[in-house]
Parts: sequence; structure tokens; C-alpha cells
Amino acid sequence: MNDQTYRPVTDASAWHGADFAADRSWEYHLEDKHIGELTQALAAVKDRGLALAQIGPDDFSLPTLFVRLRSLGEDLATGRGFALVRGFPVDGFSTEDLSLMYYGLCRHIGMGMTQNSDGGLVHYVTDGALKPNQGKRGVGFPRAARLHVDLMDIVSLLCVRQAADDPNSHLASSATLYNEVLKRRPEFLPRLFQGYEWDRMDEHGDGEAATSGYRVPLFSEKNGAVSCRYNRAWMIAAHVNEKAPLSAEDEAAFDLLDLIAAETRLAFPFNKGDIQFCSNYTVLHGREGHQLEPDEERKRLLIRIWLNVPEFRHFADEAIVRHGIGYHGNLGWTAEELLAGANKTPRMRRDDGAISTGT
Repeated sequence: MNDQTYRPVTDASAWHGADFAADRSWEYHLEDKHIGELTQALAAVKDRGLALAQIGPDDFSLPTLFVRLRSLGEDLATGRGFALVRGFPVDGFSTEDLSLMYYGLCRHIGMGMTQNSDGGLVHYVTDGALKPNQGKRGVGFPRAARLHVDLMDIVSLLCVRQAADDPNSHLASSATLYNEVLKRRPEFLPRLFQGYEWDRMDEHGDGEAATSGYRVPLFSEKNGAVSCRYNRAWMIAAHVNEKAPLSAEDEAAFDLLDLIAAETRLAFPFNKGDIQFCSNYTVLHGREGHQLEPDEERKRLLIRIWLNVPEFRHFADEAIVRHGIGYHGNLGWTAEELLAGANKTPRMRRDDGAISTGT
């Protein structure tokens, strides 16, 4: 793609936060019958003694709710790129049962993917005792989270307990970021399409490099679908580690992206029983900071699940854009691969072996 062929995105993935002040179609409210289906499905998997990694959509029957989840999945893949489910049952359930029930719901949308050094299919977002091993990532800390993408196709977050000062969650359309850069500073686009290395945040495996070792396009395009891979902290860390500091133009481009994201974001309360879903190719997510809570039983607690969906999107280079930032160490394995112990050996991102996790 060159500067003669850049075209603005005009589909539903390009939006401004103000678009949803009155339009609440992005909210999915669970009804009593849906909650009944969730609790019955949880009881069924517990009766069978299934471990979380063994749960598939057929094991977690949601006779009417799955129809709404299918619609939600379409929103993520080809629509606005995000959704909020309200009313997920939290009170009266242990953390383990909540994880099973939430994972079972998510399996009707996609395949669970491992997301931390522990090879966890669920990740407890907290600064408390449940925090998993996560390298040098700052997940769960009270400071504000800059708008960014996660590493698989979809990121989902369930609020089990919110901080006492109720920090807002933030979402921004990366398609709108692209459109605004095209409008304001189109000279930045060739470098953003070229991309940047990503740091692996000390979660790489033995024999794997500490950074990606190749550039991952910040913006890329295939068949009219513009995808975004932007996490400023991880990109800066990679270039510091590789002693290849970013240029003043790179920093200016990132500053512009952050400015546009702040100008166009959607801010909303995220409360107990709410679930966020975001496409990591069209939506950035983040949040306000919150106060430090010393009491373990009152600490903010979210449960995060990463999902992949077959044929989710067209990619300019699937090995790099889709798999190039999250497939190393114990990250980026399916439940089936985890159960088989496949995460103990390195893998290739292309059938020809051209790009491995160690390069």
C-alpha cells in the first residue's frame, strides 16, 4: 500500500464515541432465562467433572443465549468491533465457578487462547493474590491503562469487583485513528504501515528472542479491511532493548494516535456483572486509573479471556499481523494444544517455517 492508494475506512468499524451517546445497540442485557441457562450449564460441566480447558460449546448448552452470542460475534468481526454484556451473574459464585461459567459463554464466540506465563486460559486482572505470572506486564495495576490492543483476535473482560472509585473504561476505533491520520498527517502512514518490533515482556520461552525480531505493521490492509496493532509501551520497549531508538517522527506519530484516541474515545462505567468484548484489530481499549486498595477482599478484580475465531478477518500477512505479537513462550496456545502438552515445544507461524517464535 502506498500513499496513492490509502483510502478512508467507511464501514461500521469507523466510529466516534459520541456516536453512541444515544445509540445503545452495543449493549446486550441478559434476561432471567439466559442466567438460568448459564447456571444450568455450569452445573452440568461440574457434574461431568470437566476442567475449564475441556469445555467446548457443545459441553456448555445455552439454548437461547447462544443466538445472541452469535449476533455479538458478528458485531466483533464485521461491525463496530465491540460489545458490552450486562447482567452476568456474579454474586454467590466462587471465582473458580465464575471462570468456568464465563469461559463456557465465551466458547460460543471463539476458541480460548493462553495469555500469560502460566499458560492460563483465564487471566485474573488484579494487583492482588490472584494475579498470575505475567512477565513485566503491568496488567491489573491501579494506574491508568493507555488505549491499546491485546494479542489475539478478541479480548474479553468480566468485571467481578470494581474499584471503589469506579474508573471508567475507554474504547476507541482504530479505523477512526487511521482515517484521522490520513486526514491530518498522511506522511506518517508509510512508516506506520512498515511497522515496529514488539517486546515480549519477559514471557518468551527458552531459545526465543526477547523481542519479535521483525516489524509488525501498526496499520495494514487486505481486501479493504484495515487492521491495527498498537501498544505503545510494548513497541517502545522493543526498540530500547534492541538499541534501535524510535525517531522523532515515530514519537510524533504515536503522540498523534494517542491524541486522536483521546478525542474520539467512548467512556462508560464498567460494573460488576458487565463483560466487554473487543476486536483487537479495530478497537483499542483502556481505562482510567483508580485508587490503591489494601484490602484483598475489596480489590478490583476482572477476569480476562482471549479468543481466536477461524476466518475472523482478512490479513495482509497473517503470520505477522495476526500471529506476530502473541505466539511465544506459553502465550497463544489453544486449549487442545495445552492439554496435549504442545506448549512445551516451539512452533512455526508459517507452514514453510519462515518465521518461528525464536526469530
